[in-house]
Amino acid sequence: MEKIRNFCIIAHIDHGKSTLCDRLLEITNTLSRRDLKEQTLDQMDLEREKGITIKLQPVTMKYKLGEKEYQLNLIDTPGHVDFSYEVSRSLAAVEGAILLVDATQGIQAQTLANLYLALGENLAIIPVVNKIDLPNAQTKQTQEALADLLGVPPADILKISAKTGAGTDQVLRTVIKKIPAPLGDPQKPAQALIFDSFYDSFKGVVSYVRLMQGELKKDQEIFVLGTQKQAQIMDVGVFSPFLSPRPGLSAGQIGYVATGLKKVSDCRVGDTIISQADKGRVKSLKGYQKARPMVFASFYPQDGDQYHNLRDALEKLSLNDASFTYQPESSQALGRGFRGGFLGLLHLEIIHERLKREFNLDLIFTAPGVEYQIKVRGSQKRLTITSPSELPNASSVETIFEPWVSLEIITVTQYLGNIMKFMGAIRSIYKATSYLDPTRAILSYQAPLAEIITNLHDALKTASKGYASLSYDFLEFRPSDLVRLDILVAGEKKQELSRIIPRSRSRKIGIKILKKLKQNISQKNFAVTLQAAIGGKIIARENISALRKDVLAKLYGGDRTRKDKLLKKQKKGKKRLETLGRVDIPPKAYVDIMKS
Repeated sequence: MEKIRNFCIIAHIDHGKSTLCDRLLEITNTLSRRDLKEQTLDQMDLEREKGITIKLQPVTMKYKLGEKEYQLNLIDTPGHVDFSYEVSRSLAAVEGAILLVDATQGIQAQTLANLYLALGENLAIIPVVNKIDLPNAQTKQTQEALADLLGVPPADILKISAKTGAGTDQVLRTVIKKIPAPLGDPQKPAQALIFDSFYDSFKGVVSYVRLMQGELKKDQEIFVLGTQKQAQIMDVGVFSPFLSPRPGLSAGQIGYVATGLKKVSDCRVGDTIISQADKGRVKSLKGYQKARPMVFASFYPQDGDQYHNLRDALEKLSLNDASFTYQPESSQALGRGFRGGFLGLLHLEIIHERLKREFNLDLIFTAPGVEYQIKVRGSQKRLTITSPSELPNASSVETIFEPWVSLEIITVTQYLGNIMKFMGAIRSIYKATSYLDPTRAILSYQAPLAEIITNLHDALKTASKGYASLSYDFLEFRPSDLVRLDILVAGEKKQELSRIIPRSRSRKIGIKILKKLKQNISQKNFAVTLQAAIGGKIIARENISALRKDVLAKLYGGDRTRKDKLLKKQKKGKKRLETLGRVDIPPKAYVDIMKS
């Protein structure tokens, strides 16, 4: 116990967490130089391509200091705001955290957000300034800003280059010195916290655990308290960083337990594993709040024959990503598909890419939306909906509540005016401005989540020329003046194009969608009417004119009555086509509308 240290690395995205992990693996000889590669702990191709960490990844290292050999259990965490749930789970399994800050970028929004999470868990914080080898590094300023933030002397801030390895050995020495050894008695009944899990076709559900007390061994009968499931341990061990079997795990250690259970839902994240023999005598540990999907979107296979392949792919993905939820959905235009819940737009993009690459599926995604709560007239309960099609008739809706978030934007002071001007143009409430140092400020706002998931990230980067970062947290549901915008094509309502939007911007958004549709729908032999409507009221309209065919070309003579007869016959035919003809929207149109 005295020779164990459990810690994680927290930082803003692209501040060098994965590179520091590589150096720590190299220093501790956990992996040979031949086996090391860039972003070793990022095991998905997508993580390496995008240069970001998506899934938390534990690793056990051995490090000798003086005459003692220590077991260091590290958890590498994501830095993007969409995956802060992964960070919170990691923090509950350790006693300390390395707070990593890029010397060229300084303190960013997610740096602060992750720091507050760590302080909330009463963890020991080791502040580190990274990338000091770069020519544009502002090492001294970043060191002083961190010192002011944490209330410590600047000399306590470590300075390193994870790329060259300079100062990284000192990080491990400081971890041993400042992070306390875990508490817990190996002689007491087993009690383990599940902080992640994945499904293996041979071993069943493999749970990542932090053993709080007692011991767990191979072939031991165990009991999952939350789900009341009984199992027998098929395999147990640590991460090196791959699964490395051991005879057992003892109090204070971080490792894995292969349960043999066939559903991840039987061994949920935040649950407690105990020995079957101690059932009824050991209480459940304080777990986590369930992951809350923030963004919802529907997706359909471009080829209807791929529906069953899509369903199988989603089942496999959900086994290894507990935060992703989905349910079946159908559309008259697109056929059978699914409605998915995601942690954010990046999470949606990752799922889309994985379905495309790993399962070779071509999908159509509808525009992302958020969750709403509806107060129906004559009822005290609120109805929760995630799709515009679920919204009741306008006459029965008393109030629509939408989710609001608190925002923190960190930027260089010279761009404060641009950002405040932009934020004033969207639905937002200004709260405060504070300063990290003379050149960097924090803007605090409250805004509807729907405003954040559209184009706020890109707009902020444009307004600040890239010198701004954003983090947000859910606040509450608030009443808003919202309406459902329906799109009608040739008089037929296209359910998958419906949106819930602010009434004040409905006409502007309706015109934008109709113009995109007009660009993507080819001309027919009859005129096609495109309409945007709220309830029974048409608020915008576009027309696609009919293809013109010269029916008089075959005439070579005769009087005017022959021409009139042919034109009249053509007019009747087009009228009949208008009532019988069906207008299909090409998949590209849905993509263009979502991007807009």
